[in-house]
Amino acid sequence: MKNKTIIFMVILAFLIGGTFSYLAFKNNDIKLEKLPKPEITEGIRGTNFGIDKNINEETIDNYLGRADSVYRDMRMLIDEGDYESIGGDSYLSGIIKGFEAVPFPLVVNVSGLPEEVGDTYQGTTLFTLTEDGMYTPNYEESMEYLEYHFPKNKNIFLMCGGGGYSGMMKSMLIALGWDKDKIYNTGGYWFYKGNNNIIIKNSKNNNVNYDFWKVTYHDIDFNLLNKVN
Repeated sequence: MKNKTIIFMVILAFLIGGTFSYLAFKNNDIKLEKLPKPEITEGIRGTNFGIDKNINEETIDNYLGRADSVYRDMRMLIDEGDYESIGGDSYLSGIIKGFEAVPFPLVVNVSGLPEEVGDTYQGTTLFTLTEDGMYTPNYEESMEYLEYHFPKNKNIFLMCGGGGYSGMMKSMLIALGWDKDKIYNTGGYWFYKGNNNIIIKNSKNNNVNYDFWKVTYHDIDFNLLNKVN
């Protein structure tokens, strides 16, 4: 009799726990508000960078932590371009909580940067953007890398320093078959004033240091990949 009672209690606890978990997940689903469709903002920010009108540096805090989304900052830890010349930072000086850094200049060759900035990284890339606007994979794993870091079944929130790299990344993904209604160029970290700022740049005793250990950074080791013949 005692053993039957114990078994009954275990089953009852399992059923209660399962019901509680179901309701918790159901409630989480309810809390996920429907996202507005990507809509390019007016003016230079829209024309030059394709920054979103509804979800950008001013509003991104309202859309963080969604299970149906991924968050990607397209900057390098240290960019070879002179972004200080346009009021930015060539170093990744901070990042928004929940964003992971995927260095865009390693994904594809970059062109069209402001003249003052000069050239960014000019080395090996996963893809080559040709003069006719085609993205040619340089490695057998190039598309797999994109699909892993930018999953097609998720909403994708992109950001960088000023909005340029994230705009270029959005254009690339759409050209390669991603759903344009699930990709948001949320603009530039340099203009972010929200409550989820992770500060990387710090000054101590007149010395500037960058705590890159705070960044989830997806570098690319091209030596481990197989070149396309």
